[in-house]
Amino acid sequence: MDDNPTPLDALIESAREYGKTNIELIKFKVVDKSADLLSSLVTSLVILIVASIAFFIVNLGLALWLGTLLGANFYGFFVVGGFYALVAVPLFIFREKWLKYLISNALINYMLNKKEVDEK
Repeated sequence: MDDNPTPLDALIESAREYGKTNIELIKFKVVDKSADLLSSLVTSLVILIVASIAFFIVNLGLALWLGTLLGANFYGFFVVGGFYALVAVPLFIFREKWLKYLISNALINYMLNKKEVDEK
C-alpha cells in the first residue's frame, strides 16, 4: 500500500483527532462542573446543619423561657410551635412561587456565572 497519505486522508485523520479531543474536553468540563457543584452543595449542607443545630437550641431556649413566663414549660413550646405553624402556611401556599422559583434561579445563575468565568 501507499505510505504517503493523501491530503484527504490527512484531513480525515485531523478531523478524527479533533473530534476525540473535543470529546475529552467535554468530559473534563462535565467532571469540573460536577465536582464544583457537588463541593458547593456539600459546603452548603454543612453550613445548613450547623445553622439548624444553632436554630434548634435557640428555639428550645426560647420555648423554655416563654414557658417560664407563662407558668408552664409546655405553654412555651405551644407558642413557638404555633408561630412556626403560622409561618409554614404561607410557605406551603406559595412554595412554587417563592421557594422553587428562587432555588431554580439560584442554580441557573450559578451555572451560567461559572460558565462565563470558564470562557474568559
